[in-house]
Amino acid sequence: MAQKKIKHKTRQKAAAQDHGKLFKMARRYLVGGVNSPVRSFRSVGGVPVFVRKAKGATICAEDGRKLIDYCLSWGALILGHAHPKVIEALAKAIKYGTSYGMPTQLETEIAKLLVKAVPSMEQVRLTSSGTEAVMGATRVARAYTGKNKIIKFEGGYHGHADHLLVKAGSGASTLGTPDSAGVPTDFTQHTLSLPYNDLKKVEEAFKKYPRDIAAIIIEPVAGNMGVVLPSKGFLQGLRKLCDGYQSLLIFDEVMTGFRLTYGGAQKVFGITPDMTCLGKIIGGGMPLGAFGGRAGVMKVLAPLGPAYQAGTLSGNPVAVTAGITTLKCLSRFGSYKTLIARTKKLCEGIQKAANDSEIKVRINVIGSMFTVFFTDQSVTDYETAKSQDGALFRKFFHALLKRGVYFAPSPFEANFVSFVHTEKDIERTIRAVQSAFKALRIP
Repeated sequence: MAQKKIKHKTRQKAAAQDHGKLFKMARRYLVGGVNSPVRSFRSVGGVPVFVRKAKGATICAEDGRKLIDYCLSWGALILGHAHPKVIEALAKAIKYGTSYGMPTQLETEIAKLLVKAVPSMEQVRLTSSGTEAVMGATRVARAYTGKNKIIKFEGGYHGHADHLLVKAGSGASTLGTPDSAGVPTDFTQHTLSLPYNDLKKVEEAFKKYPRDIAAIIIEPVAGNMGVVLPSKGFLQGLRKLCDGYQSLLIFDEVMTGFRLTYGGAQKVFGITPDMTCLGKIIGGGMPLGAFGGRAGVMKVLAPLGPAYQAGTLSGNPVAVTAGITTLKCLSRFGSYKTLIARTKKLCEGIQKAANDSEIKVRINVIGSMFTVFFTDQSVTDYETAKSQDGALFRKFFHALLKRGVYFAPSPFEANFVSFVHTEKDIERTIRAVQSAFKALRIP
């Protein structure tokens, strides 16, 4: 028996891959070695983790490490990695084909589930990503209203569509300038970027352009400057302004949809937008997005109306199958109480560990989303989020990684808890955090 264990460990060691070598090879063939920039670890330094496989709340890395995962494919895997029901459904679905480019009953089934769950949705259009969903929604908003300008908020990420890659404006009178090379200024001239949680600036923008603001697009809970909650009355104020100026309110719930509760942030806050964009969770780990709203708004979309949007893989049967299975699992849970309680326990443990080590942090948390900000200020906007101690975050991230815990590799991202994170996972993570904070205090 002892010899078998030794042989097993020897095979594991031989199979382990050096991440430095893997990253070097990746950089030879992939731009920057990755297919999405934040994966490169540029924000935190060092070599990114290469995943071999994952199950539940655990990542198995190519170098043999096992890590408790709080990134969860950037929030998509609320049921954890390789959930048995999702894997079983995918295995059955793929036997029938991978893509048709023709209508299927599955598309109607997932649309029906979304319409039933999300208050603002009467009709839906499926896409292959959250970015595509946002592109479609803003196009429909402009077509429906006959107006040009879109309001977004500083630090709000709505995918990599040209017109929404905009730097923070200096005020309501400032039009957007591109935040990425390769985006002509003309593409962003109708985008207004305003401070998050500043209703007065939004009012000023409407007064300056009373007849030309097609829509406000907002993450009802920001997640791409870290988790930042809306201040009291902010979302209600946006709803009132849109109604008063005949503009549309678009909730980008790609991240928050089905993450805070079954149905999204709009259910939690009691605000019904005109349109909603979804992604991540509704794909169950596969590429899938959707946008939808009132039938009267959506009718401007082709083939009924003049606003064109299309996609060869939109409504892909394999992705839709994963989404249907995930949504049905979530609807059967009935309550997110345990998930929210475990997230709260984790965040309270992190805060206590920081206090005990005299390290200043602020933790923003809602539902199963949270961010640890290395600052002693309340984080309610992008500027405050940017002012945190990034160097300390980098040390914290790598200290956790050494202790078997994987947080999102950026100080400006959300972390997530899944339904399969156990009490033991939470307790182990808190112990790792305690040890990491103590290590940060050693000169």
